[in-house]
Amino acid sequence: MPTPNVRREVLVAIASDWNSLEVPNTRKAIDLKALFANHCFDAKVQRERLPEKVYESLQDTIRNSKPLDPDIAETIAKEMCIWAQEHGATHFSHWFQPMTDSTAEKHDCFVVPDPASKGGYGVGIAKFSGSELVRGEPDASSLPSGGLRATFEARGYTAWDPSSPAFIFRHKNGATLVIPTLFISWTGEALDMRTPLLRSMTALEQQALRVLKLFGNRKVKHVSPMVGAEQEYFLIDRRLAALRPDLLITGRTLFGAKPPKGQELDDSYCGSIPERVIGFMTELEYEAILLGIPVHTRHNETAPAQFEIAPLFEQANLAVDHQMLLMQLLRSIAARHGFHCLLHEKPFTGVNGSAKHNNWSLMTDEGENLLEPGDTPHDNAQFLFFAAAVLRAVHLHGDLLRVSVSGAGNDHRLGADEAPPAIMSVFLGGTLEEIFHKLAESVGGRQQTADGATKAALQIEQEERIVMTESNLPSHIPPLKRHSEDRNRTSPFAFTGNKFEFRAVGSSHNVARSTTVLTAIVTESLDYMAGLLEEATKSQKDFHAAVHDIVCKTIKAHQAVIFNGNCYSAEWKKEARTRGLPNLMTTAECLPHINSKKAVELFSKYKIFSKAESDSRREIYAENYSKTIRIEADTAIEVVGTMILPAVLRYKSVLVVSTTSKLQKELLRELDALIDSLIEKLGTLKQMLQVRANALARSTQEEAEYYCLKVLPAIQTLRETVDTLETMTDDELWPIPTYTEMLFAR
Repeated sequence: MPTPNVRREVLVAIASDWNSLEVPNTRKAIDLKALFANHCFDAKVQRERLPEKVYESLQDTIRNSKPLDPDIAETIAKEMCIWAQEHGATHFSHWFQPMTDSTAEKHDCFVVPDPASKGGYGVGIAKFSGSELVRGEPDASSLPSGGLRATFEARGYTAWDPSSPAFIFRHKNGATLVIPTLFISWTGEALDMRTPLLRSMTALEQQALRVLKLFGNRKVKHVSPMVGAEQEYFLIDRRLAALRPDLLITGRTLFGAKPPKGQELDDSYCGSIPERVIGFMTELEYEAILLGIPVHTRHNETAPAQFEIAPLFEQANLAVDHQMLLMQLLRSIAARHGFHCLLHEKPFTGVNGSAKHNNWSLMTDEGENLLEPGDTPHDNAQFLFFAAAVLRAVHLHGDLLRVSVSGAGNDHRLGADEAPPAIMSVFLGGTLEEIFHKLAESVGGRQQTADGATKAALQIEQEERIVMTESNLPSHIPPLKRHSEDRNRTSPFAFTGNKFEFRAVGSSHNVARSTTVLTAIVTESLDYMAGLLEEATKSQKDFHAAVHDIVCKTIKAHQAVIFNGNCYSAEWKKEARTRGLPNLMTTAECLPHINSKKAVELFSKYKIFSKAESDSRREIYAENYSKTIRIEADTAIEVVGTMILPAVLRYKSVLVVSTTSKLQKELLRELDALIDSLIEKLGTLKQMLQVRANALARSTQEEAEYYCLKVLPAIQTLRETVDTLETMTDDELWPIPTYTEMLFAR
């Protein structure tokens, strides 16, 4: 155990020597246009290096989902290998996304013995074949499969996904060619998060094109969900993190008294970025640009030592890849700058947690955003049709949306008056809410989509958009217009001008989870509503009247999910219950919904998950949840037993020797009572884990409920005593860095 003085030494070092840390020089001018995607084997590089017929065939595969011509794989692999070596790569890796919210990879060297040399020894050549590009065999039997494969047949296979470009990932002593792939079993089940995402995108495209054709749009050939995933994170000094076993093992602090100052003064959000952090951000963005990640925004977040980076929109599968890469870059580049990056949803109790907002929209290959309302949304029947489909999807499948953001870390954040609640509701903004309200009222009546009341509401809104004029600003300031979009930061699912922002996603999550579910449930809604429209047009009903009727009835049937008020309030929780909206507070409550009859039927219908794949995910999420809490409990026991308890006992021994007055004796009695309580609670937690370890018959659901309802509260109870002791114990003796030190030491 480190001596207590280590904390002080680290704090002095932080205050004096961070400028001497070795960090890459990023001060030279950067040509963003030349550097963007410079390390990607994308369409531009493919056009330059591949024969024209090979290039066209590959693009046909990427753009039109045509099967890859096996005859061109060899040529592509050869050119990719040459290009990679020019960028310093010595190895290649099939990179995939297992069901663990992480990435996985196995590296193979390009260099092999030259078979043409005598004996095949002494001479090496660079070799990368078409078969090595197209398929890999990493085994990866230790990765979770949820029962999809037995240990004796646990082999898994990676399959190249040409729709996401290969790239060069640089490290300190070299570089690796990274090839995005699927990860599947021998029998074809998805063992990853990319495969279901691609399936959901295909299903949605089919239904969106079906709707567009009904609207007379036959030019569009492709529709893709677009994603822009904001990423929040914390940075603390690595030397302080090294003194916190709980941070290193669990990603969050299991103990820590509230600091005298947190975020009360609101001086962190969008404040001046510390110079050391700017150095880190500059290198992060440089590396991201090389990988084609369109990073756009950076700023201080709400809590001390909390920050955010946000990219622009991309096609969903590429956005997911870039998000996973961004998390990897955050960790590795933070370490170069002497930081420890925390991506846990709630690393500090009592301090704002971290999210990953999933901004989701639909884009055609003609460049049209199907969720763009235009200047007159009341007249835009196509927009209203798609928006109503999203509304219906969230209302019918709010439980599945909640499941998509479940996890032990995110449970600490959702509903904590800092993040959206676990109740899935939709915020539309003033204009759209008024339009939807009038449309719902018009069911059974003769009002048209562009009825007078709705037009009046729109006119008022447009007039109110000019919020700063000559009357209240200096004359040289131009008039500023208010955007007709979300201003309610408490909503979990908000319309924000031309997209929906799903704010409940956890900062550590693979955004593929929420994107797959959101894409799937909107697919089901478009399918259902397109069917109604087809039936109506077959009966020779006026098309515009049919659209109006379907949109109005859909909104009326599902308007219970619309809520523009304060989602943090207790009143809303009561009202949501009366509206029939589920409130799944914990992951343990979410688990049965993963493979419910409704979920299995939906995912199976659109070939996104088979029943076996749905069942496997429930098992994996349940196991991960229980294991996470078990690891936290074991870590808490270790830290208290080997660090906290010895420190407070030393402090007690000091007090015993020096205590003379009545008040001092009272302090000693209070300390004694807390120490006894600490030992008792420590014993209780140990006993809980031992009881569970000895249990013979238990399902993963029972296990999750036990850890949720029994073990987690016991960890919290132990924490309360530790945090009280922190405020009483001599600071010289306290063994772990405090919240004040971690959040404010620069």
